[in-house]
Amino acid sequence: MKPSLQQTLGQKRARQAWEDVQSVVNRADDFKKKYGSLARKVLTLIQTNGLGQTLAFLRAKGKDDPADAHNVLFKHLSQWTMSQVAPNAGSQNLLEWVLQTYSNNYRWATAEALAYLAWLKRFAEAELPTEEGE
Repeated sequence: MKPSLQQTLGQKRARQAWEDVQSVVNRADDFKKKYGSLARKVLTLIQTNGLGQTLAFLRAKGKDDPADAHNVLFKHLSQWTMSQVAPNAGSQNLLEWVLQTYSNNYRWATAEALAYLAWLKRFAEAELPTEEGE
């Protein structure tokens, strides 16, 4: 029997989360600590406040600054989730999409985001330092 080369969705999530964490490993220590701390917290933020509120928080804190960890995490989360729930949405980010979509799509996006973030959190714990006091 020939083995399948097709990856499961869980494997794809894990690979993307690994690549996203690796993309920040060689950045400045302050950035790595901030991103690592956010990666550990954002899953809980979504569970507590909802996906839309959490995305708005990341967007507000990141100020669309490519050097800000909030913005980088927002982009990582948005790119992965959009690739799964709305691959034909063009340049629209996840926050814009959830503000315009139906509630069943919002729930689907939340579930996908949480599944991806579970991997991101684990890889961040393994690869990145945390801020003081954590």
